[in-house]
Amino acid sequence: MENQLYQDILALMRQEILPAIGCTEPIAVALCVAKAKAALHISATNYIEQIIVRLSPNVYKNALSVGIPNTGMIGLPIAIALGATIGRPDKDLEVLCDTDKEAVEAAKAFMQQVPIKIEVDKATPHKLFIQANIYTPDSVATAEITDNHTHLSRLEVQQRTGIKTAEIGNNPITSNTPKIEQSSQSISLTFRTIYDFAQAVNVQDLDFLREAARLNLEAANVSFQHDCGHCLGKLLHEGVGQNILGDTIFTKILAYTSGACDARMSGEMIPVMSNTGSGNQGISATVPVVVYGRETGASEEDILRALCCSHLTVIYIKQSLGRLSALCGCVVAAIGAACGITQLMGGGYEEMTFAIKNMIANITGMICDGAKPGCALKVTSGVATAVLSAVLAMQHAHTTSAEGIIDEDVDQSIRNMTLIGTAGMQQTDNVILNIMTNKQ
Repeated sequence: MENQLYQDILALMRQEILPAIGCTEPIAVALCVAKAKAALHISATNYIEQIIVRLSPNVYKNALSVGIPNTGMIGLPIAIALGATIGRPDKDLEVLCDTDKEAVEAAKAFMQQVPIKIEVDKATPHKLFIQANIYTPDSVATAEITDNHTHLSRLEVQQRTGIKTAEIGNNPITSNTPKIEQSSQSISLTFRTIYDFAQAVNVQDLDFLREAARLNLEAANVSFQHDCGHCLGKLLHEGVGQNILGDTIFTKILAYTSGACDARMSGEMIPVMSNTGSGNQGISATVPVVVYGRETGASEEDILRALCCSHLTVIYIKQSLGRLSALCGCVVAAIGAACGITQLMGGGYEEMTFAIKNMIANITGMICDGAKPGCALKVTSGVATAVLSAVLAMQHAHTTSAEGIIDEDVDQSIRNMTLIGTAGMQQTDNVILNIMTNKQ
């Protein structure tokens, strides 16, 4: 592979595969608030008069019902309050890393003293849009995050008279996110390119995937020790799950993947390695592949190459699907997992394309109705289908271009799926949001 393309793809992966504490939508909101507060250069929160946060419908949907780490609470108000009180704007998706009992009590007191208003901006053209406005007696700081959970697109401080005093170009706030010129949209990938890269990559360049395996499996182990979310992983790991499904590799894949999601969605104070801004996508792209590899005695190098293929496939699909959509991200990440597992089964490029087509033919259309503990059920459905798709692919049993949305070309099949998830499900997205907001 040409060296520049190799370096570009590696840089892209490092940009898109990052540690995150908590569900990335409310965490991104907390990050935006923390950025705005830092721009004011104030330490005392009693100087703040009001916070107004405006969100795109998709961000609002994903932040409504999920646990905020180490708080025992769900939703946006506590995330906003923590962002304003103890948020670390330099830590990106680990912005709430300092959340402890004292911090939570301080945030609760802040919520009692400072009005927090949350608005849904249905007119924004961005699927991912967050605007935080922090008002003080003499100024207002505005921060905006768009398109990417850590992409600060606007930061300014204005006098209450409307005179601008600082803008992002001169602001001292820094970020830990690597400054990479390429975005996920600027590198033209195909599945063939992904496959070739995964076979050629120097595994010494994949330390971040070793860390992904460590973090995401540790999240599962936490869920086995506590009652997290709906306890799906714990039930599959012992007791009922074992009695029905048996002590098999398949059961372990389901248990560890759903367990990691249980822990994350319920608000455990643990980092996971995310993919394209989603912790659940990072979990689904990582855990099934690692568990299958270790249970079958695969070498670390083989597991890392399979993880590379899995994660890069997810990044590729998200290029055309976008960060947030009505199509559940667990489906996308499970497609990556199907590729990784197929590779560990001994499959090559052809078998992986079969696995992808089997996945697209099976679970395209699974809706995203926000981040919540119930996501563990969708994650489990996705990875269960990934294993089935890989098994079938290794027997050269696959859906064909005569069936539904499948095309002979695997890349076109992927584009067909993402077209459904964007243009095809736009009205579905609106209906989902209306249903969710009318419950409140």
